[in-house]
Amino acid sequence: MEANKHNLKGVVLAGGLGSRLYPLTRVTNKHLLPIYDRPMIFYPIQALVNAGISDILVVTGGQSAGEFLRLLENGSPFGLKQIHLAYQEGGNKGIADALRLAEPFAAGSPICVILGDNIIENNICEAVHSFSKQPNGAHVILKQVEDPERFGCPEFKNGQILKIEEKPKQPKSEYAVTGIYLYGADVFQKVERLTPSWRGELEITDVNNMYVAEGTLSHSVLDGWWTDAGTFDSLLLAWNLVAESGANKMTNLQSSDSSTRVSR
Repeated sequence: MEANKHNLKGVVLAGGLGSRLYPLTRVTNKHLLPIYDRPMIFYPIQALVNAGISDILVVTGGQSAGEFLRLLENGSPFGLKQIHLAYQEGGNKGIADALRLAEPFAAGSPICVILGDNIIENNICEAVHSFSKQPNGAHVILKQVEDPERFGCPEFKNGQILKIEEKPKQPKSEYAVTGIYLYGADVFQKVERLTPSWRGELEITDVNNMYVAEGTLSHSVLDGWWTDAGTFDSLLLAWNLVAESGANKMTNLQSSDSSTRVSR
């Protein structure tokens, strides 16, 4: 498949404190919570596998690293021979801080990064194929939403992303940057140039804007529904969407329902 041809590796970021889901996350990592009949972490891993990506790293943290190891085993639930694990000290340093732990794993290869609480109806094969044709740079996957002020929101000019604003008070578009990104190997150099935001975190939006400034950030729009499961409302929504779509089979996350309901 295209992903294997270009040596694309997968990275699932499943650290964080899960504070918005407390007390559910008092004794376990958010990504181990169930979504219908499977743990949350299964969905982003399966999304990567469905796109032809078989070399996958899961970055986690907190006190549940052992549970991830027992749950994921050697990757056999997904037909893989191995899944790699990395551990993030602390959980409030930002997405980009977790991403830099993947540099030894990437070993110069391009990567597809997906946040561990992202759940999609269809697949990311089209985005992976599009990115494989880029000589360099990055690719972000967007989704039209009703509340773009809650996300990283792109501003467009002549069909290209001019800038991405993190949780803007006055969004410049109706699109959100989903938690799915494709990067060349130079992403780690960009992460090293970051300084903490006002939240004290290394922001992935700042990384994406570096690619915008270089003119090497492409984008696509995700088909079907998309949600995360990081709040009580979105956790319930994810349950319902998965159950309603019939996407609860381990080897098939696709559905004939083309609904575009989105929430976070």
